[in-house]
Amino acid sequence: MAGPPADSVGSFVLVLHTHLPFVLGHGRWPHGSDWLHEVVAGSYLPLLKALQDAAAGHRVRVTLDVSPVLAEQLAAPAFRREFEEFVRTRLQWAQDNARHFDAAGDAARAALARRWERWYRDRLQQFDEIGGDVVGAFRRLADREVAELMTCAATHGYLPLLSREESVALQLDVAVSAHERHFRQRPRGIWLPECAYRPRYEWTPPLGLQRGKARARRRGLEEFLAERGLRYFITDLHLVRGGSSLSPYRDYYPALQALAGTAPPVSRPDRSPYRAYRVASRGGQADAAVLVRDPETSLQVWSRDRGYPGDGWYLEFHKKHFPGGLRYWRVTGPDVDLEAKEIYDPDRAAERVRVHADHFVGLLARILATARRTEGPAAVVCSPFDTELFGHWWCEGPDWVAEVFRRLGPAGVVAVTAGEYLDAHPPGETLSLLEGSWGDGGDHRVWLNRDTEWTWERVYAAEEVFWALARRVPAGALAARRVLAQMARELLLTQASDWQFLITTRAARDYAEARITDHAAAFTRLAGILQSLEDGADLSAPDREYLAARETVNFLFPDVLEQVDRACAVPAA
Repeated sequence: MAGPPADSVGSFVLVLHTHLPFVLGHGRWPHGSDWLHEVVAGSYLPLLKALQDAAAGHRVRVTLDVSPVLAEQLAAPAFRREFEEFVRTRLQWAQDNARHFDAAGDAARAALARRWERWYRDRLQQFDEIGGDVVGAFRRLADREVAELMTCAATHGYLPLLSREESVALQLDVAVSAHERHFRQRPRGIWLPECAYRPRYEWTPPLGLQRGKARARRRGLEEFLAERGLRYFITDLHLVRGGSSLSPYRDYYPALQALAGTAPPVSRPDRSPYRAYRVASRGGQADAAVLVRDPETSLQVWSRDRGYPGDGWYLEFHKKHFPGGLRYWRVTGPDVDLEAKEIYDPDRAAERVRVHADHFVGLLARILATARRTEGPAAVVCSPFDTELFGHWWCEGPDWVAEVFRRLGPAGVVAVTAGEYLDAHPPGETLSLLEGSWGDGGDHRVWLNRDTEWTWERVYAAEEVFWALARRVPAGALAARRVLAQMARELLLTQASDWQFLITTRAARDYAEARITDHAAAFTRLAGILQSLEDGADLSAPDREYLAARETVNFLFPDVLEQVDRACAVPAA
């Protein structure tokens, strides 16, 4: 790709991180697969349509990952059946709500109920038109060069805190394999879960029996990426400069406020977020390119208090009508109690979408014009977001994305993917990133704190057992290899960062605690079965039934044993 035209002010990279934990087959409501169905209906399908519509007449480029664990769920036959059932149920509730509001003489809400009915019919029709293949719809965006598809760690494992090099390798190897299987291409970039990064240094487990005793040289994450051909990732500004993080979820989860603490000292305040860098740990050999999150544009879109989603005319997320759970109210104001919320007006909300798209593109143009003075034609704004923000949290978000793309060209802003930008402007300066994440406090405290320490004790214990067993099971021991494969799936699911996030934010604490306990317990039982096979016993009928049941419910990553074998060969730092 050539660089931006001479009359442009610079490049814009919109990054969308598309991820949900493994919930299919693990409950329905309020936590379970209905969460997946809500997000597909509310975010993924509307966003796919918005991008396709905008691309019909404008230059649209997004850099997007679909996490491997999410792709596995979206590709499962059970997902299609459950999703269609979910949408039809919502359709029925919209019809019932309309009759109820008609009987009560509430014409305004009756009209909104019928609007919901049309909306869900549209989602069913769209789902049918893509053959129920959401993964394929994302793949076709890439085929049309509307999207560049990255990958993510297999189950969104929090990579800096995993205690074994093999575990980091397994998360990444499974991710690359799953990406190739679903999207028919090898990923060039990766979204590091929670934007969490660890450089090369002597590391010791932060808790458990090995705390302070097992110091080992650990490689920087960029070294793992380079070995797998993953050439770039996204980082937060405070990992480049120092200082405090701009937490993406603080406005949505009040429990995070107490974690923010004191900002770390500013050590490199002049590093610009409006260019790309090469990243290499001190003493490391490999490097990777990194794009830096822009704080100004991120704040406008993430923040409910100071950004667009908190506008009084947008649909209120938290207030729902029961039965049915449909929403009929608008935000109204930042300090308005739920009982005082006013009725939603779709026309006024659509007007605000256009106003906010104008404002965002104007902000982009101003930032880039200023950055161009120092960065020249390489000036870039990188704005990364969770895909679920658009539609799920912020109902009007997909329409806003489309309106932004329609306005970029006239404003002199060129939409590019991360790969296109790096091809045109290979980074020259190499830096060492600080350790941390984009979470509150900028470090690991959202995922490792007093409420979650016990989860890491289970993870670390399972890692030690797994990698010892993985190296002992011979290739020809078919029953033992089958058990080992399911142990790998349970280990990967135990490592998912979502469980600690849900515990810390108290968003679904009981569910998260039950899930990590279940996977850890299954891992332990499977380890016992494998040990008995090593001792010469046959696979008993009860053990065979248990193994088959776990394989059915946790069906992920059919080639996981290939990745386990590769990870066993990971060298020390």
